[in-house]
Amino acid sequence: MAKQRTNALSDVLDQLEAATHSGSIEVQEVIEKLGHRSFASLMLVFSLISTSPASAIPGITTIVAAIVFILVVQMILGRDCVWLPRFITRRRMSSAKLCKGIGWLRKPVHFVERFLDVRLTFLFHRPWLWLPLVAIMALTLFMPFMEIIPTSGSIASAVIALFAAGLLTRDGRVVLLSLVLLLAVPVSVWYFGFQG
Repeated sequence: MAKQRTNALSDVLDQLEAATHSGSIEVQEVIEKLGHRSFASLMLVFSLISTSPASAIPGITTIVAAIVFILVVQMILGRDCVWLPRFITRRRMSSAKLCKGIGWLRKPVHFVERFLDVRLTFLFHRPWLWLPLVAIMALTLFMPFMEIIPTSGSIASAVIALFAAGLLTRDGRVVLLSLVLLLAVPVSVWYFGFQG
C-alpha cells in the first residue's frame, strides 16, 4: 500500500500531461483533470510548474502564489471541494511549455519517489497540519516580489512542492523537512538577493 502511494507524484504528472492539448490549456481544465477534492495534487502541480522551465511564462510565479494561497486558506477552513475565482480558472498556459516542464520534472520526481514512505501520519491532523499551512500562506504573500530576484520564486515553489508531495504520499518526515525549509526560504532569499 505504501509503495503505491510513493508513485502518486508520477501519477499526478501523468494526469497533468493527459490534460494538455495543442495550443494552450486553462487552469480550470487542470482542476477538472485532477479533481475538485485534490488539494494536495493541485498544490503539487502548480508549485512544480513554477519550479520547472515553465516558470519562464511571465507572471507564473504570481499566479501560482495566488492559487496556492487560496488552496491553503480552504484547507485551513476544512473545505472539501476546491474553489478558485474565475479570473484564475480562465487563465491559459502554453501546452508546449507545460509539457516541456513536465518532461523536465520526470527525473527529479522519480528520484524523490524512491525515498518516500507512509510515516509520522499524526502530522496530517490538526493542529499539527496548520503549522506548515500557515508558513506556506505567509510565503505566498512574498512570492510575487520574488519575481525580481532570479530563481527565488522557483526555490519557494520547490519547497511548497515538497510539502505537497509529503501530504499526497502521507510522508510526515517530508512535511517536517518542508516546514524547516519554509521558515528558511525568506531569510535565504533576503540574504542572497539583497545582501549578496
